[in-house]
Amino acid sequence: MSDGINIISLEQVKKTYGKGTDALLGIDLKIKKGEFVFIVGTSGSGKSTLIRLLLREIKPTSGTLLVNGHDLSVLKRRQVSVHRQGIGTVFQNFRLLNDRDVYENVAFAQRIIGTPKHEIKKQTTTMLQIVGLGDKMHSRPDQLSGGEQQRVAIARALVNHPPILLADEPTGNLDPKNSWEIMKLLEEVNKNGTTVLVVTHNREIVDEMKKRVVTLHNGKIISDERKGGYRYEED
Repeated sequence: MSDGINIISLEQVKKTYGKGTDALLGIDLKIKKGEFVFIVGTSGSGKSTLIRLLLREIKPTSGTLLVNGHDLSVLKRRQVSVHRQGIGTVFQNFRLLNDRDVYENVAFAQRIIGTPKHEIKKQTTTMLQIVGLGDKMHSRPDQLSGGEQQRVAIARALVNHPPILLADEPTGNLDPKNSWEIMKLLEEVNKNGTTVLVVTHNREIVDEMKKRVVTLHNGKIISDERKGGYRYEED
């Protein structure tokens, strides 16, 4: 449930790339702490640009972009890594370390921020149990199904307890059964207080889950419905 505090706030955010290509055309978007939001739209609508802005991979050309209280347009380079620690990320292609087992993939996310060894063991084990992989922690990624690999990615994204989870096409490489299991897991994560943003093309999931749906088209938000479905406009 949302507690009324805006954890993400965009005001007239515009992004123009080097050759004059307008990717976002002055969008306004507010997401409250604890919300579950789908971001949808056709290819070229601005979804990828929005993700890159939230992760501070790029800066807005103009407008105000606040995430977790950070003004991303003025964030110094040394502050970017701290900002990103507040956003857990899950991608379509999992991005696991194939030369390490499940345990090490999740533990690695804590080692890079200097978590004490005893905490790493405790938190990694707990998180793998939460995602249903307590018995697979010594398996390598190539020994897991696609759904299990995505669960590892979710465990890794959440192990440092970020307030925001950003999932970019998390079911894109999964069959329908595993897709629904992953979405149920994300819903449980959200019920425990994490703000969840899911970028997806999966119409069935969006229509069935009845969450807030923000639709982008040609760099603009054309629809923002509290319990909506998958909408888009053709060119």
